[in-house]
Amino acid sequence: MDIHLSAIGCRLNEAELENWATDFRRQGHRIVNEADEADLMVFNTCAVTSEAARKSRQLINRLHRQNPQARLVVSGCYVSLDDTSAKDMLGVDMVVSNRDKDRLARISQDVLGLPTMPLIAAEPDKTALFARNRQRAFVKIQDGCRYRCTFCVVTQARGEERSRSIEDIVYEVNRHSRSGIREIVLTGVHVGGFGSDQNQDLYTLVKTLLTDTDMARIRFASVEPWDLPDGFFDLFENPRLMPHMHLPLQSGSDAILRRMARRCKTTDYRALLTQIRDQVPNFNVSTDIIVGFPGESDQYWQETLAFAEEMRFSHTHIFSYSPRQGTKAASLPGPVDKDTKKRRSQELHQLAAQMKSDILRANLDDRHEVLWESPQRTETPGLVRYAGYTCNYLRVETEVPHDVLLENTLTPFTPERLSEDGQLLLGRASAA
Repeated sequence: MDIHLSAIGCRLNEAELENWATDFRRQGHRIVNEADEADLMVFNTCAVTSEAARKSRQLINRLHRQNPQARLVVSGCYVSLDDTSAKDMLGVDMVVSNRDKDRLARISQDVLGLPTMPLIAAEPDKTALFARNRQRAFVKIQDGCRYRCTFCVVTQARGEERSRSIEDIVYEVNRHSRSGIREIVLTGVHVGGFGSDQNQDLYTLVKTLLTDTDMARIRFASVEPWDLPDGFFDLFENPRLMPHMHLPLQSGSDAILRRMARRCKTTDYRALLTQIRDQVPNFNVSTDIIVGFPGESDQYWQETLAFAEEMRFSHTHIFSYSPRQGTKAASLPGPVDKDTKKRRSQELHQLAAQMKSDILRANLDDRHEVLWESPQRTETPGLVRYAGYTCNYLRVETEVPHDVLLENTLTPFTPERLSEDGQLLLGRASAA
């Protein structure tokens, strides 16, 4: 059968897609890029905000309209929180909850009676990533979270913390490496909590990956700032561990952080970033900030803007607060009106763009190593455009003759200028 996989939301959803792709290939099925080519469509939903839940419903409907003859399986946080509504949606053949999603391919096989073709099934070490036009792999190391931030509905959808074994993760990373993948991203709901249920920890996992695999580049998805133990940043002495982390702040006001039940004060966050930047050269930090949380006064908002500017983030994911049923924050007093949230979001977007431009400008003329993605056409005959990321996760682009093959290679790059909008580095790349 031809199977189409898609997702919205976090990198954990992407990692789960990659695991499903491998499982389906082992059953003898083929992964296809287009939904209208599929016999079975699998969609991984999101519910982190009310907008994400709305888009999940919208995309389920769109998939069915696009290919009404195909079977449709849905999973993820949105359907795990409201499986009854999901089951009633037109075109949905099966809902697989988060607690069962690691077995989604097998459940689909059994419940939907999918044909098996073991004689042409993929080898266990094969990966479906290149079929999906990817140069990096997201590796799920754990699921669930033991903390209860008052705004977060994902902890309800994902449940308690469950970590994979280090041996299993090492096996997967080595499988990706043998398949030609050059970069992995370690992802989960609570990445820093890895091993809490197995008497292990993130430090031990990363150290093991550096010694027991030859993966060229290792990155992290989002990591809570209070989870990093003393000595953790010693690991970055190994150049295969990329000098970038996404450390969610959520607010720059201690009063709002308390209302969010966050476990990190601004003084702690400042001290952590100071330590990182002193210890690891050119370390890059990105973050999340929620705008318009209940009780966010003008004073508290100005504290957030000032603190964000002080921290010099390279990229800021900005979320306008939306109440999520079942969370404590949904019943907190002091809601912020829609117009105020919109104005504050615009202010933060302007600041975020300026901070990003400043950091990109500081990296001009420095020599970087870039992992290049697939080529794109240009308006200039004989030239193609490649995009990729530096070690410290800055987006870059270069144009080269069409016979220069950069895709999925790591090559030197020298940024010479910023793009017109100031959000991208442009420059010269060397051939592999």
